[in-house]
Amino acid sequence: MERRAPEPDPQVAAVVEAFEAEGVPPWHSLSVESARTVEDEAFAATDPPWVERVREMAIPGPHGEIPIRTYHPEPTETRGVLVFYHGGGWTLGTLDSIDGVCRRLAVRSGRLVVSVDYRLAPDHPFPEPLDDAFAAFEWVCEHGDSLGGDVENVVVGGTSAGGNLAAGVALRAAAGVDGAGANGDEDGGDGNEGPEPAGQLLLYPVLSQTFDADSYEENADGPLLTREDMKWFREQYLRSPVDRRSPFAAPLLADDELLESVAPACVVTAGFDPLRDGGVRPASRRRRALRRASPGGRRRRRPSTLPGDGPRVLESHRRGGRGGRSVRPDGRAGGRVLRASSPTPRAPTARTPPTTGRRRDGARPRRRR
Repeated sequence: MERRAPEPDPQVAAVVEAFEAEGVPPWHSLSVESARTVEDEAFAATDPPWVERVREMAIPGPHGEIPIRTYHPEPTETRGVLVFYHGGGWTLGTLDSIDGVCRRLAVRSGRLVVSVDYRLAPDHPFPEPLDDAFAAFEWVCEHGDSLGGDVENVVVGGTSAGGNLAAGVALRAAAGVDGAGANGDEDGGDGNEGPEPAGQLLLYPVLSQTFDADSYEENADGPLLTREDMKWFREQYLRSPVDRRSPFAAPLLADDELLESVAPACVVTAGFDPLRDGGVRPASRRRRALRRASPGGRRRRRPSTLPGDGPRVLESHRRGGRGGRSVRPDGRAGGRVLRASSPTPRAPTARTPPTTGRRRDGARPRRRR
């Protein structure tokens, strides 16, 4: 199957033209604060769907409180849970910038969605964002029933850097690593039993901390995300070159034995995305590893799309396109991949008023082996 179409999808090309018309500068050319402002405007929700119950709260974490926002499509019923992490290069993003995505995920999948406002680099570098992500997952597994969630059926997911965190959470759970153990490698498990996610939904995830893949050459200058942008995000997130070798920062480095035990994943990649091949390679490795373990890992390629073009990708799955395993509204595995969509980023124009979130800088769980 082709990895990149000759031209972007016409709808995607229109988004690129709008960005270029607005004169949006590259991420790496901006200060962190300016980049955050641009990201908030570019990814603000447009016409987000109504969700029956949306709540905000803060939960305890290893580095302080972690704000979360929950979306329950049918509060009178117990539903499977999706713990979701926004993208933004570990440096950008808020509960508001991912609000529209989470609403659509809740409505179309029928799941309780828990959006996590993890700490951001550079003030909080690796592994602090992953610590927050993992703490939120564990909290949901312990207390999610009070929110109307089925704690026996918790999936983790995210976009871009959020997909990196979701994969890191799944790897850490499978390896039995808690807290500061993310500083090391997959051999640093503490042997404690704990919950593991039932699956992973990784949308154009960052799974490597190197930039030598073909997709980085083909899409070095974008559109929307460039190789230099990714280098800049990596500089904000990682403390030193040593962190690049940790599988919890670069899940592609996880060994096959760990991949055999980690939760099944649906990996969605976009053709016109520097991150594309980082998602293709681990999905291929995982498929081989899973032949010796449990089935369920899937990959979905979209050769004509860009990073952030989630809506049409996931809508095609909803209509019965090929993809990973899904979760029905009752929370049980079956059918196709999680039915969901996310808004394609739009060119920033007038600032969209946020909802009630605040800025922060700063399926069935298996037991650990």
